[in-house]
Order: sequence, then structure tokens, then C-alpha cells
Amino acid sequence: QVQLVESGGGLVQAGGSLRLSCATSVRTFSTYNMGWFRQAPGKEREFVAAINWSAGRTDYADSVKGRFTISRDNAKNTVYLQMSSLKPEDTAVYYCAAGYLMGRLPGSWNYWGQGTQITVSS
Repeated sequence: QVQLVESGGGLVQAGGSLRLSCATSVRTFSTYNMGWFRQAPGKEREFVAAINWSAGRTDYADSVKGRFTISRDNAKNTVYLQMSSLKPEDTAVYYCAAGYLMGRLPGSWNYWGQGTQITVSS
């Protein structure tokens, strides 16, 4: 069982920045692809970004490309999501995911964190 714990959420003004972290204690962290998804009230969970196990490949939703950066530190068993130029429409609960595939659909991922709230005020 892979347990994922997100941190770094909060309230930020439009145009601001935040960095999310997702940590796990699993020793095989470096073998998993990692992803970030988000879910706004009344909406389905949507793909934000993903990074493969070696950090050699990344993928971003068009809505965040150029503003968000996903990275990982396998020595610290942690994946990050650096968010800048935040917009009110980025407001959502952000979830960390781990899996063997690197797809854009939630069903592609095997393990999920509990989520962390990001609220961007206008």
C-alpha cells in the first residue's frame, strides 16, 4: 500500500505562487510515475500534471502549461507542483497520485492522497 500525503495548500491571491508537496514513505517511490489532479466543487477530477519515474518525461494540462511545474526528488520520496500566476479558476482540491501508467484519466492511477485545498482569490 502506498500512502501519499500532500501539503502546501492554502489561500493565495490571483497572480501569486504556491508549491505543493506530496510525500510518501514507500521505499519503491522511484519506480512510480507521479501525478497531480484537481477537483473543483461540482466538477469531475481533472488532470493537472504528471512526471515519469525517472523525471525524464513530464506532461501538463493545457490550462496550466507554462504556469505550473512538476518535479520530483527520489532521494526524498517527494513530488512537487510549483504553481505560479495562479488564477481563481485554479481553485480546487489538489490530489497527488502514484501509478504504473502515466495517463490523464484518474482511472490510470493506482494510489491517491487525501488532497489539499487551494483557493485563489481575485
